[in-house]
Amino acid sequence: MADEKNFVLDANQELGDIVIAPEVIEVIIGIAASKVEGVYRMQGNFANNVTELLGRSTYGKGVYLTMDETGIKVDIYIYMKYGVSVPKVAMDMQNRVKQQVLFMTDVELSEVNVHVVAMIPEKTEQLDLDDFFENDEEENE
Repeated sequence: MADEKNFVLDANQELGDIVIAPEVIEVIIGIAASKVEGVYRMQGNFANNVTELLGRSTYGKGVYLTMDETGIKVDIYIYMKYGVSVPKVAMDMQNRVKQQVLFMTDVELSEVNVHVVAMIPEKTEQLDLDDFFENDEEENE
C-alpha cells in the first residue's frame, strides 16, 4: 500500500500500482534545473554541502515539493551566473522542469516557482603582486 506522501500513478490496475517517492521527483527536478544554461548551482543546506565535499552529488538540494488541492507545487532555490537574463533563465527552468517531470513520471506539476537567491560573478584570476613590483626592484639596483 502506498504511503500518503508517495504519488500513485494512474496506470494499468491489472498489473498493480506504480508508486513514486517524492524524493525521486525532487532528484529529477534538481537535475533538470541545474542543466539550464545560466544556473551556477542549486542552494543547499549544510548537510548537502558536506556531502558534496566528500565527493558525492546531491541532486535534490534546493527543491521543495508541496501538495494541495490544486496539485503539486515546486519551489526551486538557485544561484545564477552574473550577466544572464534572470527572467529568461527562470522561464527556461520552469519549462524544462515541467517537461522532464511529465516525461519521466507522468506527473503534472501545477506550479514551478523559481527563487533566485544570489548572482555569482565569474571568477577572475588573482593578480600576483610580485609581477607589479619586479620591474621597480630591478630599476633601483
